[in-house]
Amino acid sequence: MRKTISILTALLVAIAFVVAVPASGKAETKITATNNFKAGCVLTIEGKIEPGKDLYIALATKKMFAPKDTKGVHEKKTFKKHEKKFGFKEDTAIPFLYYMLTTNPNKFGKVVPKRFGGPSFYTQGGKRGLFSTTMFKLAKYDQLDEEAKNSLGPIKTKEQWNFFKYAHEKSFGINTITKEATKKGKVTIFARSVLADFTKFPNYWNKGVSIQLDKNTGAFKAIFKTFRHTPPDTGFDVYVNGTKVADYTIKGNGFWLKLAFRYMNPIWIIIGAILVGTYFSMIGAAGGMLMAAFQVMVVHTAGPVGINAANVLRPSNIALTLFSPLGSFYRYAAVEKRVAWPVGISFGVGIFIGSIWLGKYATTYLPMKTYKEWLAILVVIMGIRTLYELTPKVMEKRKNIKAMVKKFNEEVARAKAEGRSAQMGRIEPVKTGLTDYRFKFWGEEFRINPLLFGIIGLLIGVVSRSFGIGGGFLLVPTMTTLGALPMYVAVPVSLIGTCFSSIGSFIGYLIAGYLPDLWLAIAIIIGGFVGGMLGSRAQKLFSEIALKWILAITLFFLFFRFFKIEIWI
Repeated sequence: MRKTISILTALLVAIAFVVAVPASGKAETKITATNNFKAGCVLTIEGKIEPGKDLYIALATKKMFAPKDTKGVHEKKTFKKHEKKFGFKEDTAIPFLYYMLTTNPNKFGKVVPKRFGGPSFYTQGGKRGLFSTTMFKLAKYDQLDEEAKNSLGPIKTKEQWNFFKYAHEKSFGINTITKEATKKGKVTIFARSVLADFTKFPNYWNKGVSIQLDKNTGAFKAIFKTFRHTPPDTGFDVYVNGTKVADYTIKGNGFWLKLAFRYMNPIWIIIGAILVGTYFSMIGAAGGMLMAAFQVMVVHTAGPVGINAANVLRPSNIALTLFSPLGSFYRYAAVEKRVAWPVGISFGVGIFIGSIWLGKYATTYLPMKTYKEWLAILVVIMGIRTLYELTPKVMEKRKNIKAMVKKFNEEVARAKAEGRSAQMGRIEPVKTGLTDYRFKFWGEEFRINPLLFGIIGLLIGVVSRSFGIGGGFLLVPTMTTLGALPMYVAVPVSLIGTCFSSIGSFIGYLIAGYLPDLWLAIAIIIGGFVGGMLGSRAQKLFSEIALKWILAITLFFLFFRFFKIEIWI
C-alpha cells in the first residue's frame, strides 16, 4: 500500500513539474516597449530558453484571416483562382501580421536575387525586371525540418504555411492580407516575415532588428520595431521556440483611417489634394493619376484586411476627379464662358457609359500589367505628338491657334501695363450639329465632331473605371491633337468628361460593394475643391505653349509610372 502511495505521489509530482514548465517560461519572458506599446514602438523581448538551442520567437496577431472572411467580390474570385495553384483552402486561416525573429533564418528559407520594375517584356538573365535586388524567399513546407515546423506557433499545417508564403511573397497577398510591404525605393518586393540580427545578417529587411543569444545559458534579448500602421488595439501572441509564453496589445498612434488602414492627419491629405487639384484644373489632365501616386507614395492607402488596396484607393481617388472640376467649373462656365457644351456633353455621356458599363469588364478580364503597358505606349505617343504640335511647322499650319496665341499674348501685355488681370476669350457658337460643331474663340473659328468624341469617350470611360481616375490625361491630348483645339478650350471640356466618368466609376464601385475611406474621401473633396478654384485662376498665368509643355511633361511622367520605370529609386 505504501509502495502504491509513493508511486502515485511521484507521478503527481512529475505531472505538476510538466505543467509548470510553460508557466515558468511565461514568467521568465519579459516584454517591454517604447512609446507605451503604440504602433511603431520598439519591442524588447527578454527571457531564457534551453541552453544550446537556437532561438525562434513568433509574433502573431490573435486575429486570423482566411479567404472566406473577405467581403470583396473581386477578392473572392482571385482567392478562388489562386487556391489550387498555391496550395491553400477557403478556410485556411493565418495571422494577418506574423513575424519570426530567429538566430537561424536559414531554417525557413534563403536569400535569393530578385529583379523588379520596368515593362513585363524586359528580361535580363532570363528574369523579368529592370532593377535588381535580393529578397528572403520562404522555403516550401516539405523543406522545413521538425524544429522549424514546431516553432511556428499558430501556423501548424502545410495549407497554412502555403497561405502564409502566398500572403508575404505575392503582390496580391501583400496588398490584401499583410499590408506591410518591404520596399526597394517605392516598389514592393515582399512582406516582412523571417527576421534576424542585422549585424550578422545585414539585409535591408533586417534593419532595426537585434537578436542576442547566449547559447551557454539560454538567455536571449530581441529588439524589433513594430509596424507603424498596426491597427489600434491589435492583440499579439508571443511564442518562444513553439511555446506560447506571453501576449501584448498594440495601441493606436495617431488619426486612424479605418479603410485606408493608415495613421495620418487628414490635414496633410487636404494639402496634397489642393496641390494636385490646382495642377489638374489648370491642364485638365492627370488629376486622378497624380492623386493615386500621392495615395500610394505618401498616404500609403492599403485597405482593410481582406480587401485589396486598389479597391479602396480607386473609389477614394474619384473624390478628387469629381470635386476638383466642380471647384473650377463655375469660373470656366459662368464667368469666362469658355465651355464648348456640345463636345463636353457628348464626351461626358460616352465616358459615363464606358465607365459604368464597359469598365466593369475591363477590371475583370483584362490582364492589368499588359493593359497598363499598352496604355503607356499610347500616353508617350500623345506626349510626343503634343511636343510636335509646338514646332514652327505645325504652328504655321494651324493658323487659328497661332492667331489666338498672338491675341492672348497681346492681352497679357496690355493687362500687365494697365495693372489688371488678363481677360480670356469666350466661346461664340457658329454652328451646332451632332457631327459638326463650330465656334469662335478669340475671334478664330474652330471645328469639331461631337459624335466622334462621344465614341472616344466610351474608350476613355473604360480606362477611368479601371484605374479609378477621370481620364483627363487621355481627354486633353485627344482634343488638342485630333480635335486641334486650344488648351483653353480643351481643359473645360475635359473637366465635364471627368465629372461624368467619376460619377459612373463611383456608381460602379458602389454596385460592386466597395466604399472609399470616409475621412480620406472628405479630405480629398475639400482639397480638390479648393485646388479646382485655384487652378482655374492660375491657368491664365500660362500661355498656350507653356500649358502644352506642362501637359507633355505630365504624359511622360505617366509613361514612367505605367512601365514601372521608377526614376526616383
